[in-house]
Amino acid sequence: MNPSANGWIKKLIKEIAGNSFFLNLSEDEFYSALRNCGFVYGSNVSVVANVIDKNDFTEEELCKVNLLISFLYAYTKCNVDKPFIDSVVDFYKGINEHKTTFFGELLGAKNSNELLEKIINKRIQIDTNLLTKNFNYFIINAFLYVDILAYQEYLKNQSISINHIKNLEASIASISLDVLNSKKRKNQYDESLIKLLDASLRYQKDMLLSYKEAIKTIKNTTEKNYVLDLACMATWSDRKIDKKEQSFLTQLGNDLNINDERISQSIATVNYFYTIHKNDIALLSSKNIVHSFYDNSSKMVKKLITRNSKRLHKELKGSKELMVLLSQSTTRDLTEEEQKKVNEQLMDIFKSIPSLAIFMLPGGAFLLPLVIKFIPKLLPSAFDDNRIED
Repeated sequence: MNPSANGWIKKLIKEIAGNSFFLNLSEDEFYSALRNCGFVYGSNVSVVANVIDKNDFTEEELCKVNLLISFLYAYTKCNVDKPFIDSVVDFYKGINEHKTTFFGELLGAKNSNELLEKIINKRIQIDTNLLTKNFNYFIINAFLYVDILAYQEYLKNQSISINHIKNLEASIASISLDVLNSKKRKNQYDESLIKLLDASLRYQKDMLLSYKEAIKTIKNTTEKNYVLDLACMATWSDRKIDKKEQSFLTQLGNDLNINDERISQSIATVNYFYTIHKNDIALLSSKNIVHSFYDNSSKMVKKLITRNSKRLHKELKGSKELMVLLSQSTTRDLTEEEQKKVNEQLMDIFKSIPSLAIFMLPGGAFLLPLVIKFIPKLLPSAFDDNRIED
């Protein structure tokens, strides 16, 4: 199952059908699973509750999968006659009915599955720069769980409450941004998180709430836990929660009428999550932007080549000159003319494989050196006398 290709929703639902144990989890257990996989924090590192066993998904693909699984879990907890896919599509239509450009850009979908795939893909995109989006391993959308909470209300009431969503987003933003802006010193992560939190909001310009107003607005137990967890995430951005910050979180929990045990658990969980996964989240790692760019691009290229290895091998066999040049590139530097030939012929091959369309984007040619790095592994062993099988 490839979440970056058409038809992934239908395939995912089919795979889930044989492993639907997660539907038996309580709401609190499922929420904990969403938090443990990073969905609640906006930094997905695994599939929620290990519903499917996939290790090669990008963070963006994990985000898509976890979002859909969350919708499915919420759907099964309500007695609804409308088909699952149609209910989610109608939910998003209700939220975005005032935004004519949102669905205007999604015209052409042949069925509900295809339309939902486009909606989800558009929903999780914050960065409008396609190249940056694909290279950035730290694609975060801290408000995606708001969609799940709003969808639950939609299923119960069979209507969209825009005010509910506005109030929830405004309350979360007010508390989370207060945490970040109150810091005397802001690091790169803090500044980026402020921008990303702001970019995630749909109604940020409609209303501003004070801390006290925000607390009064949040009444649902799950919503309270979610707000506390996001506050913990924002507080941890400098890689530690000192006594003053812990005191703030405790006060926040008390104001939300959350018991001390749950407050301590929330702090401990965010500490554990970011300590374990700090190297997987670009802005928390010690790598500079160049290393981060190269490493994340390498992961993406390797994944694309692995998924299309058979088709690539078949296409390469039909281009003898390209095979020779690629094999020689492992032992010597190609001339400028030879490099141009390689670029042109590789681009022709990529055009024949839809899932490699990323290389057709402006600037996609910068990935070609990475492609060449992995391509030799697809060539016959006769081209590489020193090749050692893994």
